[in-house]
Amino acid sequence: MRLSDVLPPEIQAPANAHTIEVTGITSASDAVIPGFIFAGLPGSKVDGAQYVPDAIARGARAVIVKPGNGITVADGTALIEVENPHRALAMIAAKFAGAQPKIAVAVTGTSGKTSVADFARQIFAHLGRKAASVGTIGVVKPDGAIYGSLTTPDPVTLHKTLRNLADEGVTHLAFEASSHGLDQHRLDGVELTAAAFTNLGRDHMDYHPTVEAYLNAKLRLFTQLLQPGQTAVINADSDVAAHVSNAATKRGLDLLTVGNKGTALTLTQVSRDGFVQILDIVAQGKTHRIRLPLVGAYQVENALVAAGLAIAAGERTDAVLEALAHLKGVPGRLEIIGEANGGLAIVDYAHKPEALVAALAACRPFVTGKLISVFGCGGDRDKGKRPIMGRISFENADITIVTDDNPRSERPEAIRQEILAAAPGAREIGDRAQAIATAVAMMRPGDVVLVAGKGHETGQIIGDVVVPFSDHYEISRALRIASESHNIP
Repeated sequence: MRLSDVLPPEIQAPANAHTIEVTGITSASDAVIPGFIFAGLPGSKVDGAQYVPDAIARGARAVIVKPGNGITVADGTALIEVENPHRALAMIAAKFAGAQPKIAVAVTGTSGKTSVADFARQIFAHLGRKAASVGTIGVVKPDGAIYGSLTTPDPVTLHKTLRNLADEGVTHLAFEASSHGLDQHRLDGVELTAAAFTNLGRDHMDYHPTVEAYLNAKLRLFTQLLQPGQTAVINADSDVAAHVSNAATKRGLDLLTVGNKGTALTLTQVSRDGFVQILDIVAQGKTHRIRLPLVGAYQVENALVAAGLAIAAGERTDAVLEALAHLKGVPGRLEIIGEANGGLAIVDYAHKPEALVAALAACRPFVTGKLISVFGCGGDRDKGKRPIMGRISFENADITIVTDDNPRSERPEAIRQEILAAAPGAREIGDRAQAIATAVAMMRPGDVVLVAGKGHETGQIIGDVVVPFSDHYEISRALRIASESHNIP
């Protein structure tokens, strides 16, 4: 393709753009092959513009940098100076990729993105659509195959993925939109149908300077990526729902709100039948009674947001609501692992304050004995949440065990002490496998053990090494040992 063919209208093409043939784009200079465009992205620590000479030496035919870098190129190479190289990379990656699934819905928020994206995929699939999802648990294809693990992949990877899915016949796509991905313009170029907002809590304070900046990054999904006339689906019960709604309205978006305060899907009652929740939902003046086979109030919220996305994408309301009865939980999200000695063990990905509150609250209705909480906090991440989460577990669980969770380069014992300072009486067991085994061994009839923080993950990051580790496996092993011990005459 000619360079002039892949540049979006907002970028002024250099004089030689119509004579230069290009074959791809990358932001990694060592990935450049002859014919590529190299995007020198500015970063917090390194400016990618410094790698322009290396990219050109490897055969780059065009380079993208911010103005003022003093970059010069020889004849036969195009210099493209733009204020936002990140967006330019995404838009050009979309041009190279070409096809995308016809329907694409996105979800942002602090918690629930993975579940909402997967639930939307399941709803579309139940309605006979060839659907996929992209998010933290990977790319989930119509045949159930899962690969990858980034919440919002880099633009080149994302657009190649969309092209591959379209080539495989996928017509409906649901994906997560992280604050990082939105702030770095990774989703620019994706042709959206609708987008949703779940909630706002404290997260990624190692990246965003303030909670306001964190929210504003998420709002880009509605204020810049969705087009006027498209639909914003909003969890009306979120503390910032009004703020998000105002931003969406100013953009000229249609609003579809869900939840107790929602107007499109109004949740009027929730009751429980074992591990099934019975929902009364008013939609279009009619009350629908739905059996939702998931535990936890926040899974109700997630299911309603996913339903809203499906409706915004053109599906019939009654068919969408009926599909909720067939949802399956996402791996590592309030996942029931098993029982032993009359107790129940659950694993959840909760690694943020609000998520831990929600996970413990979801477990509490099933507790007739004690609620046992096992969790830790990651190293090289937001330190401020450590005592907050310690206090949350102290106030909402009957027994707290503080353990390690991806300590990275920090001293694990120092992280634990910051948590324990706000959790008087909590037990400290650094070895996560031992902490899990201890909690399960404690279980008596009516107890619930919640192991929080890692969810679906299969590794523990210690230093710069990822050590194989699975909460699911360790809980299963501990349950087996507990059951065998209980059965010994």
